[in-house]
Amino acid sequence: MTTFQRARSEEQREIRRQAILDTAATMLDEMPVGEVSLNELSRRVGLAKSNVLRYFESREAILLELLDSAWKRLMDELPGLLAAGIGPERAVRQRSDEFAAVFTRALAERRVLCDLLSAQAGVLEHNVSAAVAARYKRAAIGNVDALAGLARQYLPELGEGARLFSAQAFMMAGAVWTHARPSPGMLAAYDADPSLAALRMDFAATLQEMVATLIAGILTRTAS
Repeated sequence: MTTFQRARSEEQREIRRQAILDTAATMLDEMPVGEVSLNELSRRVGLAKSNVLRYFESREAILLELLDSAWKRLMDELPGLLAAGIGPERAVRQRSDEFAAVFTRALAERRVLCDLLSAQAGVLEHNVSAAVAARYKRAAIGNVDALAGLARQYLPELGEGARLFSAQAFMMAGAVWTHARPSPGMLAAYDADPSLAALRMDFAATLQEMVATLIAGILTRTAS
């Protein structure tokens, strides 16, 4: 636990603000989003909860900032992953499948990002002011546009549908992540009745198939 003296300068305030973000990021490495509490964060960072709220208006505001940071790191790394994983001279079907595979693999390796994406609409976008919501949404639009640009590069056949693909692919990732993490009760039900196992999802396999299907659907609509 870090103990801070009162922050008197802008530099000291920024150091404290970054310490809050770093501590919350460490907690996300240890536990799911739903278990990250403001009380525990305050204890770990060495500040009263009221002082943490001087820097961020809510727990959700902190987590939205971490979501944007994790999302941007993915978008910084994805160009290199796509360049290594897609043959630009191949037929559109093969490029589509390769794009889906690279995108899915990159997300599957980023548990915290997937967990935050899955909590975005239902949890993180609540208990924040209009100013925080707008700032986050502007950043999210930038991340969606970055993926759309990559989609146009490797799948120019998508045309204007690239942005639709990008937005929906991230929504799919969050939804599939939630369903691929069943509760202990659901796991027990699957074990007790093997016929229910057909409803159990593997995150990577399910998302890759859904992303490939989304691309195919947009290509078909674009062509027609």
